[in-house]
Amino acid sequence: MKRLYLDPYVADTLLRDLVGHDRRPSAYLVYVYLWGLTAGRSGARAEISLGSLAEETGLSKRAVQIAVAHLERRKLVRVDRPAATAVPAYEVLRPWRRK
Repeated sequence: MKRLYLDPYVADTLLRDLVGHDRRPSAYLVYVYLWGLTAGRSGARAEISLGSLAEETGLSKRAVQIAVAHLERRKLVRVDRPAATAVPAYEVLRPWRRK
C-alpha cells in the first residue's frame, strides 16, 4: 500500500482555506491528488489528462477544470500546456514554504 505524506500546512490550513473559505472542496481534492502523484516534491511534475484526473478523483471533468483554474489563480498549482491538445503537466506549488 502506498502512503501519502502531507505537509502539515496542507492538512491543517489549506483544507480549511479551500473547503471552508473558498467553498472549493473539489480544488482541495485535486490538489491532494496531484500532491500524491508528485510526492509533494518541489519541481516535480505529473502529466495527466483532465479526463484521467476526473476519473481518479471521482469528479466530473468540468469540476476538475474549475478546480485546476482555481488552484492556478491561487498559485497553488502551475500547469504547463505545450499545446491545446497535449496532456498538461502539473507542478504542485507550496507558497507557504520559504526558499
